[in-house]
Amino acid sequence: MENLNLNRRRFLQGASATLALTTLGANGMEIIHPAKTLKVALIGTGWYGKSDLFRLIQVADVEVVALCDVDKNILDAAAKLVSQRQKSGNTPKLYGDYRKLLSENQLDIVLIGTPDHWHALQTIDAIKSGANVYVQKPISVDVIEGESMVAAARKYNKVVQVGTQRKSTPHLIDAKKNIVDAGLLGKISHVEMCCYYHMRNNGNPPTQAVPDFFDYEMWTGPAPLRPYDGIPHIRWWRTFEEYGNGIMGDMCIHMFDTVRWMLKLGWPKKITSTGGIYVQKEGKSNISDTQSAIFEYEELNCVWQHRTWGTPANPDYPWSFTLYGEKGTLFASTMAYDFVPLGKGDKIHKDVVYEKEKYPEDNTEERIELNAAPATRLHMKDFLAAIDNKSKPVADIEEGHISTASCLLANISMKIGRPVVYDPVKRVVVGDKEATKLLRRAYRGPWSHPEPHKV
Repeated sequence: MENLNLNRRRFLQGASATLALTTLGANGMEIIHPAKTLKVALIGTGWYGKSDLFRLIQVADVEVVALCDVDKNILDAAAKLVSQRQKSGNTPKLYGDYRKLLSENQLDIVLIGTPDHWHALQTIDAIKSGANVYVQKPISVDVIEGESMVAAARKYNKVVQVGTQRKSTPHLIDAKKNIVDAGLLGKISHVEMCCYYHMRNNGNPPTQAVPDFFDYEMWTGPAPLRPYDGIPHIRWWRTFEEYGNGIMGDMCIHMFDTVRWMLKLGWPKKITSTGGIYVQKEGKSNISDTQSAIFEYEELNCVWQHRTWGTPANPDYPWSFTLYGEKGTLFASTMAYDFVPLGKGDKIHKDVVYEKEKYPEDNTEERIELNAAPATRLHMKDFLAAIDNKSKPVADIEEGHISTASCLLANISMKIGRPVVYDPVKRVVVGDKEATKLLRRAYRGPWSHPEPHKV
């Protein structure tokens, strides 16, 4: 809890004008009282969109004025929950088109919880409307989208926090400070990252009629329009390359982003990846079920492995990263960390921080990730402090872009069968015209692909 308190103190020291007043709520945590009530909207009111919004409501006095979703049933249910959760008790205005939401409301903050293929356009449009943005990871489905998002944030001087809340996870903050930064590992020259969850949906549902409560055309947006074979936004979309980047884009980014933060790493020098559909060939899914990637740095390789079949290499750390140092090893995940020294010395173990007693509403929230809730609350506080101080948040859009783009480049390497070296200044894959073309996906009309120099 020491690092959690440290984060609170750091936040309170950083807050100055807009977010100057804080008080202790009934749960003992600071509640931020802005000098003016911050107007908030959520685009994408499904599982994680609502989860992010509820964490924000728990730590700050905000007014949720608008919600947007293309599923009327999910939208109506979200509106009821928000009215129950927010202090004013007001029901937000409801929209099926995010562009109308942005044009009709002056917003301080927009949260984006839509599928990956929508993140870029909605983030850029929200920034242009005058809002600061909290966008879920991965930030984009292609590299140039990410470059455009960074360019928009800088041009319009807006804070964009990416939902890579591992950087705000108490036990991982502790591991960075007291294990990595303290030098207990010594020189670190190898990193392994993995995900062995059986999370690749792979069914064969039949084509069917689109229900009247769901706007499939708008849901698809700039992505290819697949034949409708059931509600796509209950995880089904994640199994298709049309909307995301598979396990690499969904799960590797979290671990790789955390490793980069802990070790102060920038862009990889070279990225190599191999994989494909080796085992689970029976269904419609077109994302890899097996994939390895190497992110190369100076005297350091960060190696990723995922399998959506079989058993994990380490049952205690099925989705995790491992830092190998000359003096010891650090195993870490969203649930715990273990430091194992070389030779004599004390092992160190820390578990995830839960706040179920402090936030009893967490215990009845549908599908909540209780282990992630404290991290997301701290992440929201960091976001608000950055807005107040006009500074970069801990998960700034540029850092989210580097982590996202590196994973997308790994998929490009797997596709073309050779390593890639990305030049972020020229925005090309060095010496590889075929790979460079893959940095930008084709958009379905009438949507136009964003470009960094045009935002």
